[in-house]
Amino acid sequence: MRTKLITAAAAAALTVSLTACGAGSTGSEGSGGGDYPSEPLDWTIAFGPGGGNDIMARTMVDILQKEELYPENIEIQNREGGSGATGWGYLLGQSGSGYGVSTTSGSFITTPLQADTGWEPTDFTPVGLFATDDALLLVPGEGPIDTWEQWVEAAKAERLVVGGIGTVNVDFIVSAMLAEQAGYEVEYVPFNEEGQLQTALLSGAVDAMISNPGSILGQVEAGDMQPLISTAPERLDVLPDVPTAEELGFEGIPSMPRGLILPPDAPAEAQEWWIDTMKEVVETPEWQAYLDENYLSEDLRWGEDFTSYLTETQDRFEEILTEHGAL
Repeated sequence: MRTKLITAAAAAALTVSLTACGAGSTGSEGSGGGDYPSEPLDWTIAFGPGGGNDIMARTMVDILQKEELYPENIEIQNREGGSGATGWGYLLGQSGSGYGVSTTSGSFITTPLQADTGWEPTDFTPVGLFATDDALLLVPGEGPIDTWEQWVEAAKAERLVVGGIGTVNVDFIVSAMLAEQAGYEVEYVPFNEEGQLQTALLSGAVDAMISNPGSILGQVEAGDMQPLISTAPERLDVLPDVPTAEELGFEGIPSMPRGLILPPDAPAEAQEWWIDTMKEVVETPEWQAYLDENYLSEDLRWGEDFTSYLTETQDRFEEILTEHGAL
């Protein structure tokens, strides 16, 4: 099996066929007939290449293919735009199908809070939450700022610019809460994908950026970027000199939840198959290596437990965003 790139026209045609299949064949798929899965899988990544969501999705696909867990082709498309709204809106259009899937991130929770997406996180069929992704605040490696204390001093002297993924997202929440609790103000600039964000930092278009360790560790090791603070519960082994927000006295800084969803009203057989299969995936050495290499904290919640987590987290994020005037 191999991942195939498909044209936009082919993707549209595939969506129609898969939606029709899911909606019209619930008898065989929902009755335990054992027909699932028997068609190609349409895997949507709601952000551009290179970011944490993209890395996680492609890691999952690699494991599914290597272990021969999915018997048909898996067709991956990056459908970025609107802080994830474009990609998850595409998945919404596959309602009733068991052959669409997408990975989630913080934007899955925050984007519906500030935009008329036409969907809520709980509209989709939950598979599971697998991990939470901690964040770093980084500055250019060759700049005048090397420590968190220097950053705070500079930010209090003049209004600096921080970039992150999404208009209202976990990146925004982290930046806003750090600024509020440290006593400075910043301008937040949103980007649609990680590559654009990194280019903006390295070119001087922004003064700092919020990102996760797995996406930028190479640039840090090369000296191109300097992390100043981490939201991880403990200092990362690979970044032993970078203090955590907790040890500096910050409270309530959130992490980014990473999970997997199917379209709304997916057949019960499809949901059960994915829960059972992903329980196998998260036990593989490859998945454990992915968690270690990307410095993720494992957090496993399946089916309706994932939905409950989404509801509780969205309520918390809405409260924080409202307090900071973002909503």
